[in-house]
Parts: sequence; C-alpha cells; structure tokens
Amino acid sequence: MDKMVEEVEKTKKEWDEAYSKTQQHIKEIQEYGNSTMEETKNKNSLPRLNGLAQDGLALLNSLQFNLDLLAPQLPTGDEVQSAKALLKTWRSQSRSLRMNLRNANLQAKDNMRKTAQKERELLLGGGEESTVRRRNLQTKAGMTSAAESITESLRHTRQLMVQEVERSTNTLMTFEESTGVLKKAESEYKGHRSLLSRTRNLLSTMQRHDVIDRIVLVVGFIFFSCAVLYVVSKRIGILKLQRTITTAIKAGMAGKPELARKAVEEGINQGRFDGNVVPDKGLPLQQPMRDEL
Repeated sequence: MDKMVEEVEKTKKEWDEAYSKTQQHIKEIQEYGNSTMEETKNKNSLPRLNGLAQDGLALLNSLQFNLDLLAPQLPTGDEVQSAKALLKTWRSQSRSLRMNLRNANLQAKDNMRKTAQKERELLLGGGEESTVRRRNLQTKAGMTSAAESITESLRHTRQLMVQEVERSTNTLMTFEESTGVLKKAESEYKGHRSLLSRTRNLLSTMQRHDVIDRIVLVVGFIFFSCAVLYVVSKRIGILKLQRTITTAIKAGMAGKPELARKAVEEGINQGRFDGNVVPDKGLPLQQPMRDEL
C-alpha cells in the first residue's frame, strides 16, 4: 500500500475516535444539571466538559487540514475524489458538532436553573426530606467553611514560608557581602601591619640616632667648652705674663731691681735677668728706647 494511502487511513481512524469522543462530551454537557446539586458536584464541571469538547473540535480541524494536504498526493484520481468528498463530509460534521455544542450549553444552563429552583422549593417546603436536606447542606457548608479556613491557613503558611526563604536568601547574600568585606579588611590589615612594623623599626632607628646625636652634641659641647676654657686660660696667662714682663722691664729701667725681682717671682718661673738689661745712663723715664742693633 502506498504511504500516502496509509496516512489517509490513519487520519480517518483518528477522525472517527475524536468525533465519537467529542459527541460524548457534548452529550454530557447537554445532560449537565439534570441531577441534583450533590450528584452534579461529583461529575466533571461544565467548564471542564466545554474544554474537552473544544479540544476535540480543534483535533478534528487539524485532521481536516491533514486530509486536505494528503488528498492531492494520492496515487489515483478516484482516491483523490473520494478524499475530497470525505473532507466535505468532515467539514459538515464539524459544523454540526459546533451547533450541537452551542445548543448543549444552552440546555445545560436551563437544566441548572430548573434544578436550582427544585432545590429551593425542597428547602423551603416542609417534611422530613426537606429537614434532612437542610441539615446536609448545613453540614456541608460547615465542612466547606472549615476547608476554606484550612486552605486559607495553609496559604498564609505558604506565604510565610516564602517570606522566610526570601529573608534567608537576603541574609545569605548579606553574609557573603560581609565575608568579602572582612577578607578585604584582613588583607588591608596585613598591609597596614607590615607598614606599622616598618614604621616601628624606623622610629627605633630614629630614636637611636637621636640618642647618638644628643651624645655627640653633649660631647662636642664639652670639648668646645674645654677648648674655650683652655684658650681663655692661656690667653689670660699670656696677658698676665706680658703685663708682668712689661712691669719688670719698666722697673729695671727705673733702677728698682726689687720690683723686677718681685715681678719675676710673681709671673716668671725660673726667670732671671742677664746683662741684656739696658743700664741706667741717666735717661729720662719718658725717653723712648732705641734698639742698638
């Protein structure tokens, strides 16, 4: 069998299955609401049935499109004509299903209205059946309220858990940032610590140099003071010696050898006069001396 023919047969089989399921869903929609409210809640809801029916119609449209693509590719002309005729039939059936779906929804709404009116009459009426139904409804209303309360509590718990998860995430991010800051501070502290150690060494060296400089200055000042004292003492001694010699010379020139002797004893150690003293020749004291040489 040709491959295109196989594809067409497969499409036909899928169409039959999808068509029967869609009809079943439309029938369920049409009968929806005929039973009591309790029985209706146990069945599929009307929106779900409509969704299933719409899915079935969409699948039928897809199968029509596939058949429209495969029909021109069939090997014989009769098969092509048969496929096109089948395609027209499918389109007609699809339109019919859409109309049936619309009518089924209208019928379902009418059924629900009638069922609700019947339930209201039973609740407002008297009798044991009405009392039992009201009691059941009250019990179910309490259960529904409790279930809603539990659901709300669970929803609130879930929100709290989500908030806690977000808070934990933010805390972890903060911890990571703090860890990075601490690592950076640690590296900076290590750099500052090495800088401080070098600074401490420099300060110690400067203190040693300061002590050495103070010692050098004190020693230098002491040496300088000694030198100054020495020079001053020597200068004073020389001046005194010069003054003594001058006095001795003047005393010798004036013929007072005792003064010369006293001056020698006071200012000159182991000094003595030799014959170089100028003799007294009756020259006045104020007469200037001349060198005989």
